[in-house]
Amino acid sequence: MAGMDGFGVQLMRGDGAEPEVFTKIADVTSLNPPNISRETLDVTSHDSLGGWMEFLGGLKDPGEVSADINYQPDKHDLLVADFEDSDPRNYKVVFPDADSTTWAFPAILTGFEPETPYDDKATASLTWKVSGKPTITTGA
Repeated sequence: MAGMDGFGVQLMRGDGAEPEVFTKIADVTSLNPPNISRETLDVTSHDSLGGWMEFLGGLKDPGEVSADINYQPDKHDLLVADFEDSDPRNYKVVFPDADSTTWAFPAILTGFEPETPYDDKATASLTWKVSGKPTITTGA
């Protein structure tokens, strides 16, 4: 059977110490890992064969990470403090596959949007801008 169940994915936050210790961010309900993209450079010229445009790969953008959480101030306000920090912090996403695939990346918290409706649970949406190349590893 193809595919992977996303249940059990973990978003972890580094403490900045040496050696660095990562702690799971609690109560994540939805997670979008880095959405990497790449620019292209148009190198088309009058000599391009058959009138077809030609391209080279340009700069790579490590993208953003977003997560929705069941918001609890005692567990999550530590993340609000990250918003005040101008320097990237290390995070990682650990997938629930057989190889425990991990995407590690430095990122800056750019958005923290709590919501507390009178008739539903408290939630928050978080967004990080990734800074630099994510490191992808597999193996337990």
